[in-house]
Amino acid sequence: MSETTIDFSPAAAPLAEKLLGQALEIIARYPEGRSRSALLPLLHLVQTAEGHVSPNGVAFCAEVLGINKAQVGAVATFYTMYKRRPTGEYLVSVCTNTLCNMLGGQEVYDELSEHLGVGHDQTTADGRITLEHAECLAACDYAPVVTVNYDFALDQANPQSAIALAEQLRRGERPQPSRGARICSLKEMQVQLAGFADERDGAVADGPAGAPTLRGVTLAQKHGVAVADFNLDTPITRTKPSPREENRGKVATVAEKVKAVVADKIGERRHAGKPTDTGDVKDPEVRTAEQRNPTGSTPGKDAAAEQAAPAPANPAEAAGVAANQPAGDAKPAGDSVGTEEQK
Repeated sequence: MSETTIDFSPAAAPLAEKLLGQALEIIARYPEGRSRSALLPLLHLVQTAEGHVSPNGVAFCAEVLGINKAQVGAVATFYTMYKRRPTGEYLVSVCTNTLCNMLGGQEVYDELSEHLGVGHDQTTADGRITLEHAECLAACDYAPVVTVNYDFALDQANPQSAIALAEQLRRGERPQPSRGARICSLKEMQVQLAGFADERDGAVADGPAGAPTLRGVTLAQKHGVAVADFNLDTPITRTKPSPREENRGKVATVAEKVKAVVADKIGERRHAGKPTDTGDVKDPEVRTAEQRNPTGSTPGKDAAAEQAAPAPANPAEAAGVAANQPAGDAKPAGDSVGTEEQK
């Protein structure tokens, strides 16, 4: 794909001027014929320029991938990380899911919302902060947590620390987070999410796990809890074959049985319509059909047995059967000349 092969619409052209080179680089990561898989990083790429996925961004993604806008919109509206309206420079997310909620996450969100004067998915008048409550931020050991542009900013947060963080962001400061990478703008974060390296100093964090994460190990060491004869450098031995290896023989046996059944069926089909060696000139399928559905002139072998009614189980049932003998003239049981005359 090259720039000359794409004729962008007026809606997509402005973004194409800025992002086409990076968009083609993203698409080139995927196998030929699978370019549609690049839609997710392309939507992040659009947000590096606009801060959200606008109608123009939808058009750009659709045209560069050769799909329609409805297909792009279906993805953009499914994931919460794709914003459909302008978002602040800093997206502040407060976890209010089960554990964080029990430890004060909802109070953090409520007081921060009142302080900023905005609710969920709303942006402050200065355009600095968009506030949202999050269902889970995958940091239950640090609950309650607050992130800024998807990077952890506050662990074990409380209303006062969250408000202090917001005020620093509104003043244009970028406070050092309690752990993780340095705080960046939402557009800068979208660069990383689109799959490009962020060259900012401190953009990628590194370091040991925090105390809450290591709490279980710490307690085990304190109380002398350890696995007997455990050696971290000892390779893990296999006690049994993997499921694939364990079932390899079974799968082969089943496959052989299936092949045998299929071969038998094919043989039956190939010999259908040919005379049999017993002198019966009827087609086997015709003969089977006649046995299952005998005509009046050629009743089936089991016809008499099928017509035999079961023996009554008690006197009342016997009396009912005697009063309703089955008719042999295709009339419902119980109908007779006498009853018709009575009607």
